[in-house]
Amino acid sequence: MPLRRQLALAAATLTMAAGLSAPAAHAVIGGTPTDPPPWMVAVSSPGMLTRPSGQFCGGTLVRPDKVVTAAHCVNLLKLTPWLVRGIFGRADLKGKDGETVSVKKIWVHPGFKETKFGDDSVQHNDVAVLTLSRAVNRATLPIIEHGAAYPAGAAAEALGWGGTTETSTANTVLRKATLPIAADATCATAYGSSFDAGNMVCAGSPQADTCEYDSGGPLIVDGKLAGLTSWARGCAREGFPGVYTRLSAFTLPL
Repeated sequence: MPLRRQLALAAATLTMAAGLSAPAAHAVIGGTPTDPPPWMVAVSSPGMLTRPSGQFCGGTLVRPDKVVTAAHCVNLLKLTPWLVRGIFGRADLKGKDGETVSVKKIWVHPGFKETKFGDDSVQHNDVAVLTLSRAVNRATLPIIEHGAAYPAGAAAEALGWGGTTETSTANTVLRKATLPIAADATCATAYGSSFDAGNMVCAGSPQADTCEYDSGGPLIVDGKLAGLTSWARGCAREGFPGVYTRLSAFTLPL
């Protein structure tokens, strides 16, 4: 089983027209259905024919026209932003409700890169900013302060439309779960040198985790956007917590 935030093979149709490969993606295991907060975004494309609403990642509205998501979701689309949409207010991707806004610009962190942990991909500096074609009249989520700490054991909240088990990606309903922040030492034990505490933080347990198609979605600590679903070995595996982008390490172009 590939990493939860690996490319979904079924997404290959997403950018065929542009001659590119499809972007990566990762429901929340141990989560419960929830109404979408005003700042929650389903990052989608009309070319993503194998997922309802064309959803392939999650994102968070942090300014009226800015959405933060994972770099690995959109890195191959940064020159074709018109292929990307942000959907607000849609609890079930099978629905037609909510508000859809096109993307006019994609910024990917210049230090973004992928390495390997065994057969799995590791995402470094995994953050991107989508500029919407227009501002939306919705509440935004504040970003964690630069340099802020992530205390081990602290409760975080994750949201996403992804798979509810490692082997099932059929979920289309937005879910949220509470999961514990893991100590950096715990994460280093799990992933060795692939874990970089300078730009990554771990969270989750065998009872609560994110999974396929949750990529780019928010990890929230004390009401602030603290992380982005990035990578891991499997979903909710014992000894392998999920790895998230450590947003307190970055200054974003907002």
